[in-house]
Amino acid sequence: MKIIDLIQDIEDILETSSGFPLTGKVMVAPDEIREILKEIKQELPEEIQQAQWIKNERQRILDDAKAEYDRLINVANEKAEQLVEEHDITLRAKKRADEIMRVTEQNVKELKLGTFDYIDDVLYSFQEKMSGINETYVQRLFGDMTDLFDRVNSTIASNRDEIKELAFRTESDLK
Repeated sequence: MKIIDLIQDIEDILETSSGFPLTGKVMVAPDEIREILKEIKQELPEEIQQAQWIKNERQRILDDAKAEYDRLINVANEKAEQLVEEHDITLRAKKRADEIMRVTEQNVKELKLGTFDYIDDVLYSFQEKMSGINETYVQRLFGDMTDLFDRVNSTIASNRDEIKELAFRTESDLK
């Protein structure tokens, strides 16, 4: 999964980060970032498993509805064959078979619509959780990285000022 690969890339970057000259500080906080990444990894598999379960459950429901439809058709056909001998009974059987077909088709439609609503609800919940993960972790990670870069730039500027001061003093001492 691409998200997991990207998370692994971030971990690799953290592992290979070097210290900042003259301060002994590292440019990133790997434990904090690793903790955030670990939480993201823990959130994703559950949602993916739920999506797979929904897909399998949808297919099972549709298969069950088709099997019930086929069973009802078979029952209707058997009853119709038994009543063929008498014309009046045959007409009523055909009417009943048609009603069963209509009811069955209506039930299949309702079952499909219910399944689609259920899947939409679960996918909406998944979408909400992903948005929450983005807001909670990814945006926080980028905010932390921005703060880190600001601190690094500030430290670099401070170190440059110190170097300039040392150079100025050294130049003054040489005169």
